[in-house]
Amino acid sequence: MSLSRRQVAVAAVASVPLALSATGTAQAGGHRNRTLYIAGDSTAAQKYANAVPETGWGMALPFFLGRNRPVANHAVNGRSSKSFVDEGRLEVILSAIQPGDFLLIQFGHNDQKAEDPARYTEPWTTYQDHLRMYVDGARARGARPVFATSVERRRFDAGGKAVTTHGEYPAAMRALAAEERVALLDIEALSLALWQELGVEETKKYFNWTATEQDNTHFNPPGAIAVARLVARELLRTRVLGPRDVRRLDERIPESWITWPEPAA
Repeated sequence: MSLSRRQVAVAAVASVPLALSATGTAQAGGHRNRTLYIAGDSTAAQKYANAVPETGWGMALPFFLGRNRPVANHAVNGRSSKSFVDEGRLEVILSAIQPGDFLLIQFGHNDQKAEDPARYTEPWTTYQDHLRMYVDGARARGARPVFATSVERRRFDAGGKAVTTHGEYPAAMRALAAEERVALLDIEALSLALWQELGVEETKKYFNWTATEQDNTHFNPPGAIAVARLVARELLRTRVLGPRDVRRLDERIPESWITWPEPAA
């Protein structure tokens, strides 16, 4: 079902207080906190009570950022770099983003779907073209764009080696990041290394494996926390954020901190 741009705007605005509440807002009369906006797909998105235990890594990211770096998570299930734009979701972010804010961009999972023209992009042409829309839009408003390659799915070969699943999309994003001088968080490479370290059986504890579902794409709370930790560490390593902007990078985060609100009526 397609949504009107007004419906998208209403839904997005309604979701922002949930995202911001985990880290707090700027103090009245004080220096404005610089918000980190997330544009992405289901691996990062806010999940609701009807999806427990599925968890997007964007839900856990605020636990690793200081209160002066609130998160506005606009990632949505099933979106590609193209459909996110076509549905007016980038427009919603750009209408709210301010100078000094950050726009973290992670797409690729759904851009691969060649059977769906509403979402499919070709890595070295239309995918890069759409990513440039995010970069140009953020920069035009004085905000900083940041790329994140797609977090890897849980897939191993017969020998137990973790294998990539995103084709040329990560390489295309890396190349565009270099061309446009955009900070790059290589979450694909880092998550692949983590899944390899954990192994075939242990990784099941990080993905949405339940009694009725074996989901090798989406995370449960431990997985979302682990990926959010990778993102936060990369934000620090690439100097997008400074040491005072991050916290708990080496601390255990209780799963109980993850909450799933009721879906909006």
